[in-house]
Amino acid sequence: MKRILLAEDDALLNRTLTYNLASDGYEVTAALNARAAEKHLARGGFDLALLDVNLPDGSGYELCKLIKSDWPDTVVLFLTANDRESDQLQGYELGAVDYITKPFSVAALRRKLQAMFAMLDRSGPAGNVYDDGRLCLDFAGQRGTLNGAPLSLSALEYRFLELLCAHPDQVLTRGQLLDRLWDSKGNFVDEHTLTTTVSRVRGKIEAGGGTYIKTVYGMGYQWMGGDKK
Repeated sequence: MKRILLAEDDALLNRTLTYNLASDGYEVTAALNARAAEKHLARGGFDLALLDVNLPDGSGYELCKLIKSDWPDTVVLFLTANDRESDQLQGYELGAVDYITKPFSVAALRRKLQAMFAMLDRSGPAGNVYDDGRLCLDFAGQRGTLNGAPLSLSALEYRFLELLCAHPDQVLTRGQLLDRLWDSKGNFVDEHTLTTTVSRVRGKIEAGGGTYIKTVYGMGYQWMGGDKK
């Protein structure tokens, strides 16, 4: 299920978009201000963010910077009543893919999101497969090999590795990992489970040498991509 963050201070438009996008099968997290949106972001990444440019306690541009810093693969679209070219260019420079001017058709927006997600699914996310010639991980198919030999990894272990591979230059904190590994069915992942998962994964993918997972003490873990010890 695709996860959408909606930051819109117009309560009626917020409710309307939340209802319609949820009806399309998306998991929608709605916020009426920047502070609430930041709290939601702290608990994990989203596939797409719909951000009002002018929020009562901040700017959608600042939220976009935060999103692109921590979750660069998240697609960002701006919602605004201002159609000045300079504002649109600023949004694009920050990494947004579209700039939707109010008032707009909710039906057209729904179609736009459907087409956008379909295009992304066809092209496949960059982190869907990791292959360095030694370690190969197919996250969608839940298959993996090490030096050509099959790997036995649990669904949780694949999810953990997928999160690290998707953010190779970023240290993911234990809190971020715990939030993202707590699945949609409510299966709880605690500190002990995370520690055990890291240990087991290391034992499986680093058995033949090379460091794939770096522990950043006091913070979390970082993907190293098989660097030599």
